Amino acid sequence: MIRLLVFVSLLGPAVAQEASRPNVLWLIAEDMGPELGCLGTPECRTPNLDRLASKGRLFTRAFTVTPVCSTSRSSLMTGMYATTIGAHNHRSHRGDGFRLPAGVELLTSHLRREGYTPANIRHVPEADWRGTGKTDWNFAVDEPAFDTDRWEDLKEKQPFFAQINFPETHRGGEWNDAHERIDSPADPGKVAVPPYYPDHPEVREDWAQYLNSVMALDAKIGLVLDRLEEDGLAERTIVMFFADHGRAMVRGKQWPYDSGLHVPLIVHWPEGLDRPAGWTEGTRDDRLVASIDITATTLALCGIEIPMLMQGRVFLGPEAAPPRRYVFGARDRCDETVFRIRTVRDARYRYLRNFYPERPFLQLNRYKEWSYPMLGVMRALNEAGRLEGPPAVLFAPRRPKEELYDLENDPHEIRNLAGSEEHARELERLRAALDTWIVETNDQGRFEEPPEVIAEWETKMKKAYDAKLKRRAEK
Repeated sequence: MIRLLVFVSLLGPAVAQEASRPNVLWLIAEDMGPELGCLGTPECRTPNLDRLASKGRLFTRAFTVTPVCSTSRSSLMTGMYATTIGAHNHRSHRGDGFRLPAGVELLTSHLRREGYTPANIRHVPEADWRGTGKTDWNFAVDEPAFDTDRWEDLKEKQPFFAQINFPETHRGGEWNDAHERIDSPADPGKVAVPPYYPDHPEVREDWAQYLNSVMALDAKIGLVLDRLEEDGLAERTIVMFFADHGRAMVRGKQWPYDSGLHVPLIVHWPEGLDRPAGWTEGTRDDRLVASIDITATTLALCGIEIPMLMQGRVFLGPEAAPPRRYVFGARDRCDETVFRIRTVRDARYRYLRNFYPERPFLQLNRYKEWSYPMLGVMRALNEAGRLEGPPAVLFAPRRPKEELYDLENDPHEIRNLAGSEEHARELERLRAALDTWIVETNDQGRFEEPPEVIAEWETKMKKAYDAKLKRRAEK
């Protein structure tokens, strides 16, 4: 070690700085909630992520700022609320040349200027899998966001910032065969199904397959962590594991409840780097963390000043800000389905405001009708008069203007307390906090999209799904 330090000092301060700066690796799951073995999820065995948490820090209250991929990733890669930068409608601005507001840049642009190599890994040598390379932003960029997509470039291009996107927990091919790629699939009879779903065999099977996808993801994470060690990169690489938003289930993805916004977050700090004051391996951290805080914290840990406009807050290291009192979330148009919902959560309560209460929860969304088998089961049960309690609420013809939930006593958010006199003070406090946030962040959701944009998405989704849905209904 002494010889290394002498060698670095002889080469000069620039090389010494390069040698002291950390690499950062983001491991990003798609559509995944906090269902991990280390968080006590029945029938979900995640030894690799559990081990990462045991040697790092597990954040129990991490939330994305929107519950669907394009808006969430737009926020994550800028450290800004999608509602501030005009990227809040799912898959908006495709092909219209929309650019980020003045003064707002990609995270990777900040990093590249400071000597980092930004990478979005798709190719891993001698591996039978690839990263998805997903970006899915609601804006155009004028320069490449990443310099490479190849794992083998990382060793020679340090310091690096790299991300790997994993598709297992996103519905599709990887989800469908997840049970075939793990040793012990979840037992549908033993899973704990949230109470806003009916206790039905097909519902249990769907939930079990979600847990299977999490376990398949965990196995792939283990391969990445092993490769990091084999290539001699582990001792200088900060690893952050999280998801782009909550799980792809009914009342999850696209919905700004905990089920759509609450995500796992693990930060692993290697022994080869000086650790932040107070860092202890294997700790749980209950602070509220927003996904845009991951962006700001990444810059800070790389020794880069946080841009003035960036709304994310640093939560680790000497630049850490005071803990958040609130985290905020938003949902706007998703595909052809137009809502506007805003939410604020503190350590105990979540408040939601529905700007279109006359629109039902199950307003038509063809993607979900096709992709979520549970939804068809619930519709059939409802039509047969066999759906009651919290699952039946989802079929109400309209929604309340306001919702308030006590997460301490009602973690699944099924008892709306907005009309409770006992909770009037909490309602008013959170209502005021949301009002302030909407103004201070210049929420662009107050401006409706042009009717032709809505019509375009209606046409696209009809073309993509109507014939398939009809054929399935006729079987």
